[in-house]
Amino acid sequence: MEVTLLNHTPLWVCSNAIRTCWQSFDKGDNGGEIDIALIERVGNKLKHASTLEHLYYNFYIKGVSRALLQELARHRIASLSVKSTRYTLKELKGESEFRLNDWQNASRYLVLSGNADVDNASIKALNNLREILAANTSLDIAKYCLPESYKTELSWSINARSLQNFITLRSSKSALWEIRNLANAIYNAIPNEHKFIFADCVYKD
Repeated sequence: MEVTLLNHTPLWVCSNAIRTCWQSFDKGDNGGEIDIALIERVGNKLKHASTLEHLYYNFYIKGVSRALLQELARHRIASLSVKSTRYTLKELKGESEFRLNDWQNASRYLVLSGNADVDNASIKALNNLREILAANTSLDIAKYCLPESYKTELSWSINARSLQNFITLRSSKSALWEIRNLANAIYNAIPNEHKFIFADCVYKD
């Protein structure tokens, strides 16, 4: 799994939104310590979290499973642009047969769970898919036999309020292990000066 932060809104945009309510623009310091304290007090402590919606984060997420993608789609206040299976499944054409227990080779296409029985079942599904593609079945139809472990990638954009909710729920020990890893990777990718907004959301073991 790889998580890259592509872009983010500067903090002063959020503090400026807060100051709009009281017309206190003259008290700001362009995203410095005064503005950070304001965001912490209003957005986090007083829970006027709608002000945090002015902060946006754009990520590129690579090497996650379709199972994770399905869970990610449940966080509806976010924008996803996902690698198209229809146009890219042909990347599997020409691959030789995948051998059972050959985790290194299989991991080029699959997110492995660490359970040998489950992962070998995914490898069998991958070989079945190869045979379907070799028969020149249309990609629109062939994708119906994709295993949930098949890797994909996406651009993901989300505001700070929704990201707080995501990190709170998905860094929990009760979350799917893969999406928990994603939540922690996303937190780590957030700029250091923004981490105070999310620090209390990260599950502590």
